[in-house]
Amino acid sequence: MSNKKVFIVNKSTHDFGPAEEYGKIIFLSEGSMNRYATNSMMRQFNEVMKDSLAEDFIVPCSLNVMNSVACAIFAHKHGTLNLLLFKDGLYIMRNHVL
Repeated sequence: MSNKKVFIVNKSTHDFGPAEEYGKIIFLSEGSMNRYATNSMMRQFNEVMKDSLAEDFIVPCSLNVMNSVACAIFAHKHGTLNLLLFKDGLYIMRNHVL
């Protein structure tokens, strides 16, 4: 069984079940967030992703600023960015080495 994780930026009513194919789903946040509270996002997301690995994924969703913060943390930590993008009912992988 894979130890990969799929970090979803915000838990919403969307069915993220298909992303489980890529790893264990972990939500970085849930519900409404203040778009201007970027320091809080940094602390919260950094804590949740503290044990992330370079092979893990991020599913961007919710506020653009939240996606930016989550991706910046991951890319800084691992020198890579692995995205799962929702398209036509499926997730597609996009991997970037920085």
